[in-house]
Amino acid sequence: MAGTPCSLYPVFMQLAIVIMAGGKGTRLKSKRAKVLHEIGGKALLRHVIASASQVVSPKDIYVVVGHQSATVEAAVKDTGVRFVHQEEQRGTGHAIQVAEPSVREYQQLLVLSGDVPLLKSETIARLRDFHIEQRAAMTILTAAPSDPNGYGRVLRKSGDSPEVTAIVEQKALTPEQRGVREINSGIYGYNTEPLFAHISELKTENAHGEYYLTDMAGLLVAAGERVVALEAANATEVLGANTIAEMMELDRELRLETARKLMADGVTILRPETTVIDAGVEIGSDTVIEPFVQLLGETKIGENCRVRSYSVIENSTLADGVVVRQGCIISSSRIADTAMIGPYSHIRPESEIGEGAHVGNFVETKKVKLGKGSKANHLTYLGDAEIGSGVNIGAGTITCNYDGVNKHRTLIGDGVFVGSDSTLVAPVVIGAGAYIAAGSSITEDVPDGALALGRARQTNKPDWTKNRGSQPKKKRTSLDPRDTKGN
Repeated sequence: MAGTPCSLYPVFMQLAIVIMAGGKGTRLKSKRAKVLHEIGGKALLRHVIASASQVVSPKDIYVVVGHQSATVEAAVKDTGVRFVHQEEQRGTGHAIQVAEPSVREYQQLLVLSGDVPLLKSETIARLRDFHIEQRAAMTILTAAPSDPNGYGRVLRKSGDSPEVTAIVEQKALTPEQRGVREINSGIYGYNTEPLFAHISELKTENAHGEYYLTDMAGLLVAAGERVVALEAANATEVLGANTIAEMMELDRELRLETARKLMADGVTILRPETTVIDAGVEIGSDTVIEPFVQLLGETKIGENCRVRSYSVIENSTLADGVVVRQGCIISSSRIADTAMIGPYSHIRPESEIGEGAHVGNFVETKKVKLGKGSKANHLTYLGDAEIGSGVNIGAGTITCNYDGVNKHRTLIGDGVFVGSDSTLVAPVVIGAGAYIAAGSSITEDVPDGALALGRARQTNKPDWTKNRGSQPKKKRTSLDPRDTKGN
């Protein structure tokens, strides 16, 4: 668990985390709830929950849902967090009022925003520890971005004092206060006793007629309570996004950070600014990722691999020494050691490509197990099939797995040779060591070691081309009344 050892603060003073996730995000101009928009391959809210879950148990995390609450709840239910329903969205202060019955028994409370996805668990733990050490009623996580315009400013008693006198919205700043760069991030720590003793004093005297949690700073200072501020080490962590363009800036930052971490662990990423690598991707050392590659979802790639340009790999596992050549698509599949894929292969879900196997150009697999050292190098479709080791699949081979109603399996034993342009009509079993003659249509099982031919016998007509030229030409009759030349 991140931060200070538990022995210093018993159960971290009974700490809960509340994540605000009830807003509409109207400035996004989107029908989807703001916290469900994605960066780095995950919804904004999932990033925040992941960081929070490294500080407290998910059962002590309360997500306040409002707009599209059922959809938001369904999207993150598997994380184990709890939910508070804010039926009417009347501001951040109102959200905590609604959450009070759920969290009142905790001694300390951290309040996070569900749309601040770059916030790290280390920063959350640092806020927790500072808040408890300061014995504060309220702790404000602040930042000092290069451009503070648009944010409320945090005013301290003095330059080096942690104590805060007020949070002032930008439009209310005096000329002297405009030089203050320290902003309010909207992320707070609270002692629950003074918080809930004064939260009913919040007013709606603002442009939106809402209860703002920001106003708690002034209320608590007026009541003689201690309000302090902690500046985040990196201002980027506390940035949210109000437009799609701003969100994509966060996405860019997160993906570059992911690439930097991978490169620090020995992965070579050529032109990392051109790659799309999701935050959950794992890559082993000495692997090379070429430009314009997309690695998505929970993809895991081993050591000494090479993924060449324009390939897209999603929710798949590649073992050590795998080569993925140009332009491949790999989805929800497993590739074993030293296998070679591509160029331009399509590995569809539930495919398992064995050790040292080759899947070549314009080959498509779906729900296939391809054995060790087997090869399907050209222009082939393999679906619903289990293929043994040392098998050669000739160019243009098709497993006919679908009869229009049901899918059927093809089983191919070890050491089979399938000639080019063969069609294997499932369900069918090809025995070990069997040969399939090129151009065959196989509709029956083939015994071990047999040669199967499933094609018409060839007939040659001698001198056909010479005699064809001596045949009288037939007058063409047209059935089209517009054709004046045919009759």
